[in-house]
Amino acid sequence: MEELDFDVIVVGGGPAGSSAARMAAENDCTVVLIEKENEIAETVRTSGVTWISDIEKIGIPDEYYNPIKKFSFRSPKNSVKISGDIAKAAVLDVRKTYKFLAQRAQNTGVKIFLGTNVTDVLRDSTGKCIGVIAKSQDNQIQFNGKVIIDASGFASVVAKELGYVKQWKKFGVGAEFEVKTEKLEYDNWWLMVGQEYSPAGYAWIFPTSKNTARIGVGIGKPDSNIDPTIRLNELIEEKRGPIKDLGKIEKIEFHYGLIPNEGLSRKTVYDNLILVGDSAGQANPLVLEGIRYAIRFGEVAGKVVSNAIKNGNTSKAALSPYEKEWKKAIESKINSAVKVQNRWVGLTDEEWDRELDIINELTVDEFLDFIRADFGVSKMVKLATHHPKMIVRQLFNMVKGA
Repeated sequence: MEELDFDVIVVGGGPAGSSAARMAAENDCTVVLIEKENEIAETVRTSGVTWISDIEKIGIPDEYYNPIKKFSFRSPKNSVKISGDIAKAAVLDVRKTYKFLAQRAQNTGVKIFLGTNVTDVLRDSTGKCIGVIAKSQDNQIQFNGKVIIDASGFASVVAKELGYVKQWKKFGVGAEFEVKTEKLEYDNWWLMVGQEYSPAGYAWIFPTSKNTARIGVGIGKPDSNIDPTIRLNELIEEKRGPIKDLGKIEKIEFHYGLIPNEGLSRKTVYDNLILVGDSAGQANPLVLEGIRYAIRFGEVAGKVVSNAIKNGNTSKAALSPYEKEWKKAIESKINSAVKVQNRWVGLTDEEWDRELDIINELTVDEFLDFIRADFGVSKMVKLATHHPKMIVRQLFNMVKGA
């Protein structure tokens, strides 16, 4: 068996893994990034929704995303649109973006192994993780490392193998088609709610260019046993809701993915080990998006790990600044978003119709703060003050103090 030594082993070549690997390498660590697929983003598992303010901080080129100015909602008997003059949301070209992040990591000296699947975890005499064994084609490779970063996504390969975590019990399942359309308002996205679209989630139309879009269905498990793929095909074949306005639809590619939806329920730091991205459950429960968190906290993980290695101490205590920083940044916001999501899951079609009247009261910035789960106390108080209707005040008072 070939044996290789690195300071940092990163498992998973998604946005969290590439970002963590790059930051560790920039801080003078030797880093290996292990990806099981034969190329980065060979399989697309996300709709790619994110926010332009985050994209600009990350440095993703503007040709890698489609900007969105308008936000439309459809419930069984109601429809609203919130419009702005400036694009503030985006739909990423997921493949280009992930490859860009991986290339940026490689440019800093990260060694990337593609088509390499982690099959076992190495432990020392005290049970601490000190490396992994991976299979590449017909070869086995032993990777020895001082710190392992588990960025393997929903599967949480390393943490699960060590017995630190169990499979997620509450999660979202998404199915979508990338399609070519005859007609498309390419700067307007649609979210569709209610039983006919998704009994525990939502359906969507996310434009990716002037004539292409992603049409999808997301369903929460175990809240519903509906298969999102079956529901998605029904919506397209029957041209329900705003799908009918797209004209002729040509399917290009199918995407399917899982995303944790348990809030921030996991520990993310152990001796010699950090969890980041979907492995850590770092996802916004309202629309189940987490790319911005994966990149941001991947970078934090890389910095913390490199500092720990420089100091010769990779214990849980030495790595704990990572968990402290991400929790300070988003823990209260995610906890508030969980409250709103729990409310939404139980809504009837009639209640969704009324919910859209609440959404229609908001400005673009207020709506985006809400959907992004940016629940700062000052923003919640301001919203409740500016929108005196009792139902609006109740909604935001519910999350204000979380």
